[in-house]
Amino acid sequence: MPDGYEYDAVVVGAGPNGLAAAIRIAQQGFSTLVLEQNANIGGACRTEQITLPGFWHDVGSAVHPLALASPFFSSLPLERHGLTWCHPPIPLAHPIDKTRVAVLYQSLEKTAVELGSDAEHYSQLFQPLATNCRSLLPEILRPLIHLPRQPFQMARFGRLALLSVEQLVRRRFSEETTKALIAGIGAHSFLSLSSPGSAAFALMLGMLGHAVGWPIPKGGAGAITKALSQYLLSLGGKIQTGVSIKSSRQLPKTRAVLYDVTPRQLVQIESLPSSYQKKLQKYQYGPAVFKIDYALDSAIPWIHEECQSAGTIHLGGTFEEVALAESQVVSGRYPELPFLLLSQPSLFDSTRAPAGQQVLWAYTHVPFGSDRDLTEIVERQINRFAPGFSKRILARQVTLPAQLEKMNPNLVGGTITGGANHLWQMFARPTLSVVPYRTPKKGVYLCSSSTPPGGGVHGMCGYHAANAVLRDFHREPK
Repeated sequence: MPDGYEYDAVVVGAGPNGLAAAIRIAQQGFSTLVLEQNANIGGACRTEQITLPGFWHDVGSAVHPLALASPFFSSLPLERHGLTWCHPPIPLAHPIDKTRVAVLYQSLEKTAVELGSDAEHYSQLFQPLATNCRSLLPEILRPLIHLPRQPFQMARFGRLALLSVEQLVRRRFSEETTKALIAGIGAHSFLSLSSPGSAAFALMLGMLGHAVGWPIPKGGAGAITKALSQYLLSLGGKIQTGVSIKSSRQLPKTRAVLYDVTPRQLVQIESLPSSYQKKLQKYQYGPAVFKIDYALDSAIPWIHEECQSAGTIHLGGTFEEVALAESQVVSGRYPELPFLLLSQPSLFDSTRAPAGQQVLWAYTHVPFGSDRDLTEIVERQINRFAPGFSKRILARQVTLPAQLEKMNPNLVGGTITGGANHLWQMFARPTLSVVPYRTPKKGVYLCSSSTPPGGGVHGMCGYHAANAVLRDFHREPK
C-alpha cells in the first residue's frame, strides 16, 4: 500500500452491493474497510422479529432468484458460511378470479401446458432464455453500454426487452391466464406496463423462474448478509457499524472510497464537480412501496389450491386490472384494486414462525413519498382471493415509505429499486457513461443499485464498481 494510506479501499454502506464490492477488492489482497451507519449490516437485506416473538420477517426483499443466480454471488463459497435455499414447489401463483389461476412452475413444459393455446408461444419465448440463462445473465447484469460476449443471444434479448409488457403480450398471447402471469411479473419493474423497456423485467424474472426458480434463503434474507459478511471477514476485510458518514472528511485515508448510497446521499457527502453534481440531482427515483408484515395463526385460506404451494403470490386479477393499477401509481394516483406482491416463506421454512403459525410479507406500489395508510385496501384485495384472511391475523406491522427511508436512507421516498427503471435510466444510471461507477473525482466511486444493473439482491453493482477500482489501482504510478 502506498505510504500514508490506512486502507486500499473504504466502502460506505454495508448493503449487498457494498459487501460485494468489499469482497471483490479483498479477494485481490487489498485492505478493505466497510463502514455502516446502522447497528446492523445488510441495508434492507435483513430478517427481524418485527411483529411478535418467534415470527421472523424480511425487512426488504423476501424472494431471491437473482441472489441465487448472480454471476458473482454464485462464484463465492457462501454455502460454507451457512447460506442454503428453500425451493417452494411452485415459484409463483397469480389468482385471476374464483375459477382461474396462472401458475409459473420451474418446469417450463408444465407451465406451458396449463396455458392452453399459448403453450407453444410461451415455450418459444422462454425456452431459449432459460437454456442460455447462465451465459445471458452476466450480459444483462452489467452496464448496457458494452460489447457483449454473447452478441446473438443479447441481440435477441434486447430486441424483446425494449418492448413494453403490453406490446409483448399483445404480439404473442391470447389466453387470459398467460397475459395475467406476464403482467404480474412485468409489474416488478415499477413501470407502467405500457412503458418501453418494461418487458425486460418480465423476460428476466420469467427466465430465472424456469432456470433456477424463485427461491427463499433459509432463515430469511438476513442469511445472505450473514454469509457475505463472514466471507469478507475470512478474507481479512473489516466491518464497523454505528459509523455515520456525513462528509468525506470523516473517512480514514484511503486510495479509493466506494459509496453504497444513492446520488442524493453522494452529493451531500462528497464535494463533486458542479456539472456532475447537477446530473446527479436530476436523477429520478420512481414509485415507492407500502409494506405490511403479518403474523398469522395459520395458513392463508386461498381459494386456489396452487397458492398453498407457492412461495410468491401476485394479487391483481386480470392483465387489464394489473395494467390499470400500475399506470395509476406511476401517474401519482392510488388504485382501488392495487397490485400486491406477497411471500409466505414459513410454509417452506419452519424456522420463520412458531409451529402451525405463519408469517406473511406483503407490499403494494404507491406514489413516491406516499403518506397514506392503505391497510384496509390491501387487506380487501387479499380477502378477495383468500376469504377469511383477516380472521387469521395475530399482529401486523405497517411500514409507510417515509418509515422505509428513515430505516435506510437509500430507500429514498420509499423507492426500493435505487432509482426509477425507465428506459433512459437503464442506460444512464446514474449518468451516461461507459464506466458509470467512476465519478469525476479521483478515487471516488458509486457502487449502489443506483448504478447498473440496478435493483435486486445480486451484488453486481458492487462487483462492477470494484472492478473499476481494481483497474484504476493497476493504472496508478508505482
